[in-house]
Amino acid sequence: MSAWRQAGLNYINYSSIAARLLRQALKADLRTEAAKRNDSHIRITKWEAGKPIKSSEF
Repeated sequence: MSAWRQAGLNYINYSSIAARLLRQALKADLRTEAAKRNDSHIRITKWEAGKPIKSSEF
């Protein structure tokens, strides 16, 4: 069993923590560039009968 699983984390939590720690460990000039990747965006699409529904329809 992997260490992150034994610690009670799922892979998403583990990778998020690892990425944050890596960004903090970078030199200042590289840290600003890596900080731009810190934000994430998600889009939720509802599906009905195997087809996506446009956002104006729900």
